[in-house]
Amino acid sequence: MKHSKFAVIVLALVMAFLYLPIVVLVGNSFNASKFGGEWTGFTFKWYATLFAPQNRAIWEAFGRSLVIAATATVASCVLGTTAAMALHRWKDRLQTFHYGLIYTPLVMPEILMGISLLMMFTASGVGCGLFTIWVAHTTFCVSYVAMTVLARLQDFDDRITEAAYDLGAGPFYTFFHVVLPILLPGIVAGGLLAFTLSIDDFVITFFVTGPGADTLPLKIYSMIKHSKQMPVINSLSTLMLAFTCVLVAASRFMANRRNRHCVPAQK
Repeated sequence: MKHSKFAVIVLALVMAFLYLPIVVLVGNSFNASKFGGEWTGFTFKWYATLFAPQNRAIWEAFGRSLVIAATATVASCVLGTTAAMALHRWKDRLQTFHYGLIYTPLVMPEILMGISLLMMFTASGVGCGLFTIWVAHTTFCVSYVAMTVLARLQDFDDRITEAAYDLGAGPFYTFFHVVLPILLPGIVAGGLLAFTLSIDDFVITFFVTGPGADTLPLKIYSMIKHSKQMPVINSLSTLMLAFTCVLVAASRFMANRRNRHCVPAQK
């Protein structure tokens, strides 16, 4: 079967649109030119500058982003899983309203959500800082975890829990030894999605942040606007890209290895 030339051209244009800027960014991180307009030589000096003491604020912002993303992910996994189980178990008007509350953050514009959270914190007299960023991130991450776990629950057989109860298992034992292992892939997928959304969120964080609470996206934005060390940002982005690729490759390797062990040996 021959491929259409038009389809191949469209595919090439889409791939170039998606990945060419990333290639340019990685290339400029090794460019000796400070402004990246032209190639003046290969160098690692921007990576050395990234780890220099004067750029300590970048790593502090990165640490804050990791802490907020990790804690928001844990909280959203707990809240999102319980919300998904409630939506799956009970079918009434209250749960219809509950579903609307969970689904709304998925379609609400981020700028509207950021402004509304800022107004809530201001009216409550809560000073903006790391705590308000954590609350905001948990708020929108819960919806993603709940929808992911709810999709996992669509194929859940309630007779499994009934069988556990009939065999004498209590509610806590049934949940941690029967229900949780079945839901764990959905919880992990929702947690990874929540972590990714939290660590690179900019719009909502911009509204609810406070003095000394800049996360990495806010720090990068500030450097782009006011700093003359743009290649340092390229270096940091390249390192984050490489780290992400390593994690994806490791995940694929483990999945393929598990699949090979699960395939029964042919006689």
